[in-house]
Amino acid sequence: MAGLNPEKLFVDYRSGVTATSPVIPRRYTLTHSDETGDLFLTIAPEYAYDKITALRDEALAEWRIMDDRFILYVYLYVNGGLDKGTSARRNYIFRRELPLVLQSIRYGDRPFFAMHPELDQAPVIVYFDSTHPEYRRLENWGTPANYSLFRKTSKITS
Repeated sequence: MAGLNPEKLFVDYRSGVTATSPVIPRRYTLTHSDETGDLFLTIAPEYAYDKITALRDEALAEWRIMDDRFILYVYLYVNGGLDKGTSARRNYIFRRELPLVLQSIRYGDRPFFAMHPELDQAPVIVYFDSTHPEYRRLENWGTPANYSLFRKTSKITS
């Protein structure tokens, strides 16, 4: 997986949200162009269903409260119909590209994270949706801070 190229990310804030508020409802719809490699992040109170195609290769995410704390909940449609091989391929691709998805959300909504720095430490919970039990999973993928392009790294000196 290649890292995020910020020049290929286009962000659209829709009516009902600003660059810094609200936290809830705040939903992300990430789509892409296979031809150009461009990524399109829509931030709105509702998912951008008008951007979702029959391929169902978008990533959906939203802020939720779980156990009295904020989480970033990500939904990925792995199913691929009744064909288990298609589901296996889609699962592989979603897992390979998920860090790019999370980088896109974190970078694309950076004014929001600057205004709400505590959300950088919220758990990222990912639901892989499939009719096949081996691909249907709910997993913790760290925190938004793990996907910041501006992460501070510690330098070890001897």
